[in-house]
Amino acid sequence: MKRDRVVLRRRPVGRWLERLSRSVSRWTGGPAAFGIAVAVVLLWAVIGPIVHYSDAWQLVINTGTTIATFLMVFLLQRAQNKDALAIQLKLDELVAAIEGASNRLIDVESLDETELATLRAFYGELARLAKRDTRLSASHSIEEARSRHTDGGTEISSRGSVT
Repeated sequence: MKRDRVVLRRRPVGRWLERLSRSVSRWTGGPAAFGIAVAVVLLWAVIGPIVHYSDAWQLVINTGTTIATFLMVFLLQRAQNKDALAIQLKLDELVAAIEGASNRLIDVESLDETELATLRAFYGELARLAKRDTRLSASHSIEEARSRHTDGGTEISSRGSVT
């Protein structure tokens, strides 16, 4: 059986933008960038009385901070997306590698809101069942918890309600 491989092709501009955003993210998160930002604000404040707090003086800081904020939003979102993807991949690997873990959680972040709400209800029920256990490691899955927690004909339905 032949496996399909996903080949990601990046264009030169995309590679350049990724390197640039990685470098800028690294630099702006460091002490030098913070020091420069503080120095710019202090310089702006010192110049204020000299220019009699003119409209242009105020416009300089407003425009500068707006542009910096606008660009940083995209850098922060890129970094957050990359970190979230890396964490999700690590968690997927752990779920796939641990015996007894529910494989339905692999790639859970790609599910729609309704499917996530269903899983949340299942795990909420598991948490409620686990609270009844005196041992912390009493169950490993919803199915196992349900089979352990039948109470004289009372069972938990697939929707998480008691029947």
